[in-house]
Amino acid sequence: MQRRTYLILILISLFSWLIIVGCNPGMPLVSSGVQPDSNVTITVSAAASLQDALDAIMLQFTKAYPNITVDYNFASSGALQRQIEQGVPADAFFSAATHQIDELQERELILSDSRQNLVANSLVLITPVASNLTIANISQLKDVTANNVAVGEFRSVPAGQYAKQVFKELELLDSFQSKFVFGNNVRSVLAAVESGNVELGIVYASDAVLSTQVKVLAPVPESLHQPIVYPIAIVKDSPHSEAAQVFINFLTTDSAQTIFEKFGFRHLHKDKSSDNKGK
Repeated sequence: MQRRTYLILILISLFSWLIIVGCNPGMPLVSSGVQPDSNVTITVSAAASLQDALDAIMLQFTKAYPNITVDYNFASSGALQRQIEQGVPADAFFSAATHQIDELQERELILSDSRQNLVANSLVLITPVASNLTIANISQLKDVTANNVAVGEFRSVPAGQYAKQVFKELELLDSFQSKFVFGNNVRSVLAAVESGNVELGIVYASDAVLSTQVKVLAPVPESLHQPIVYPIAIVKDSPHSEAAQVFINFLTTDSAQTIFEKFGFRHLHKDKSSDNKGK
């Protein structure tokens, strides 16, 4: 009987201790393995056209989440896709086109549930600021005598792939083939026109607004190319998927979207890119 009473007292004491621990947030609990306050560094592979906007957004993100450091890896979306396929470490991929994300998703190299479209863009025809060329409509290219036109590389640069669609729709792809000057990303296309060594170029509107050395001759109608949508997703092998998701969520906030718009991008409502797959 005495032993039974002793066991009951032990159980009551243990139960009371558990209640105290549960009510006292200052007491340590068993670790769940999740440490939201620990310092982590994530790598975000992003299209070159996003560089200035993401650099500006970084200032706000760092203030909101000082424990998360973001290292950017900027290049053409095609080059970044190949890096991920080859196992180059990355936590998130922010592409300038859906095609690259589609292929990674098909190979199960991204977390499909994390994928969403963030911003949109458009194309413009540019020329050096000192140029005397006057083109009011992109269709007038067929009547313009130009020795060279800078475009993104057709195989790996989304801006170049969109430009190729434009020339094909205008039935000018063959006649301009010998005039193309290819850039390995859209920023190199912009730089070629800024230098004055190239008479014309096709870049994103977001790139043209950054430069005082070029002027926009004409916008490129969206009917001439596929929609320019920028999707983002977490890379499947990311060691910091939770922090990567925090970063993606921040990019959807009003403050981040305002910065995107300041740099020439267009706002998109939060939207699972699977609804737009293949566009």
